[in-house]
Amino acid sequence: MVDSRQTARAATFRARPTLIGVSVPIPRQDSLLDLLDDGEPAVDEAFADAERVELDETSWLEHVHGWLRGSRRVLDDVLALAPFEQRSRWMYSRKVVEPRLTAEYPDVDDAPLPVLRTVAAALTAHYGVPYRSLWINLYRDHHDSTSWHGDTVGKVQETSTVPVLSLGATRRFLIKPAAGGRSTSLAVESGDLIVMGGRAQRDWRHAVPKQATPAGPRISINFAPGEAG
Repeated sequence: MVDSRQTARAATFRARPTLIGVSVPIPRQDSLLDLLDDGEPAVDEAFADAERVELDETSWLEHVHGWLRGSRRVLDDVLALAPFEQRSRWMYSRKVVEPRLTAEYPDVDDAPLPVLRTVAAALTAHYGVPYRSLWINLYRDHHDSTSWHGDTVGKVQETSTVPVLSLGATRRFLIKPAAGGRSTSLAVESGDLIVMGGRAQRDWRHAVPKQATPAGPRISINFAPGEAG
C-alpha cells in the first residue's frame, strides 16, 4: 500500500516553537548569510564549484556549493506556497508518522515558482536527464529527519542521476555503503546541490539525521525524470 496522507495544518503539528502550518511563516533571525544571499534567484549553469566524490567504481556523488543564489528568498516562497502534508507509513506491524512534511509536483510545470522550472531545466541540460517532476521535504527543525534509504528509482533503474537542492538551515547529509561500512558526512548549506549518480541508489544508502544542535527549517527539493501529462 502507498503511504497514507493527511493535509498538514497547524493543529496537527507537534508542539514545538519552530513548527509551522502550511502557510504560516517560520520566524528566523537574519544572519550575514541571509544578507549575502538576498538577491534574485539564479543558478550557476557552469557548475563551477562542483566537487565530485567517487564512492566506488560505479557510484559517485557531487556537492555543488552555492549553486542557487538567492536561496533564502526561494525558501520563504516555498514555505508559503507549497501544499505540505504530514504523511505516515507502515513500519513492520505499525503505522508511524514521518518526521518531516512533504509536497509533490508530478509535473514540474505545476510548481508554484518559475525558479523551480529554471532549476529543472538547468539540471536537465547539465546531466542529460529530463527532470519533469519534483517532491519537496520540509525539515521543520533539528528534530526532523530522514532515515537510511535508497530512493525508489534505484528499484527500477540500475543507474540514475538524482539531484537534491537544499534551502535553509545547514544540515548533515550522510551516505554509506548498503552492505555496511563507514559513512561519509557532508555539511549541506542553503543553495547547495547534492547529486547522487551511477549505482548510488542501489549500492549506497543516504540519510539526514536528527541532531542535538537547534536548527531552523530546511527544505530539500528532489528532482526526478518523467513525462508531463
